[in-house]
Amino acid sequence: MTDDELLPIGRFARASGLTIGALRHYDEEGILLPADVDPATGYRRYRRDQLQVARAVAALRDLELSIPAIRALLDADDPATRATILQDERVRLEARTARLQRALHRLHMLSITADQRATTGSTSRPEPVARTPSDDAGPARPAASPTPPAEDLSVPTPPPPPTLDPETHRALAAGLFNRSWDLLEIEDRTARQDAELIDTAHASAWHWRQVGTAANEARGHWMLARVYSVLGHGAEAVFHARRANEVLDLGGAGIEDWDRPAAAEAMARALVATGDLAGAAEWKARAAELLDAVSDAEDRSVVEGDLAALPV
Repeated sequence: MTDDELLPIGRFARASGLTIGALRHYDEEGILLPADVDPATGYRRYRRDQLQVARAVAALRDLELSIPAIRALLDADDPATRATILQDERVRLEARTARLQRALHRLHMLSITADQRATTGSTSRPEPVARTPSDDAGPARPAASPTPPAEDLSVPTPPPPPTLDPETHRALAAGLFNRSWDLLEIEDRTARQDAELIDTAHASAWHWRQVGTAANEARGHWMLARVYSVLGHGAEAVFHARRANEVLDLGGAGIEDWDRPAAAEAMARALVATGDLAGAAEWKARAAELLDAVSDAEDRSVVEGDLAALPV
């Protein structure tokens, strides 16, 4: 490649929509390396076919993707890997958004408090006057403004959540799990009961994660998969069914032989809720195979009943 085919960094920056500083930074980060660097001056030049990558990097940065994520995307070879990277970045951005929303809410409440104090005059106080012995007959001079008291500058902070002992966590986890079953068995639930069903299932799973075993965690996700499947929220049902199976794959305390076929049935049911009947049939067959390892006839019959109710 001749020198005439290489773009100086300034022209490349204008064509790509990136600044010269950004190009230097991406070179240092190993994201977008120049085609040539002058050993004497350090001057960077780029190929024209690098513009597509540069524009992609600019677009990804506009989406608030992190530098490591962009590097991983550029190195990824298959769509599944890219999808995983983007999903991880989505979760990170959602967490950041939640932090900013919380900060914005607290700042809003602080500004309301300040406005109320200003309106009511609760913080106003007579301005002090400085005098000297020779000033008795003359007008008073305002002294320097006093430092506002510490309470005027305090920033309210929310109280921390209460600390619960393990027994309380277990009692709440079990009670809320049973409440979820009670709600599932109501044939004509109201919208308010549907909302309560989601809340109780999530709350039970959370309390079990504080003090429970791997089996408790998997069963919490199983219940959430069942709840979301019943309510027709396919994506959420698949997420929790997948988490139940992942927890069981890792193994741990309390896991019994019926947990795996039950989790497979949960995935089949969740896929039905998404409309993926072919995938549901595969997971149903997998659950049926896993039932061979269940020793207790009653445990086996419960899962068999759930499988028989699936429309695949």
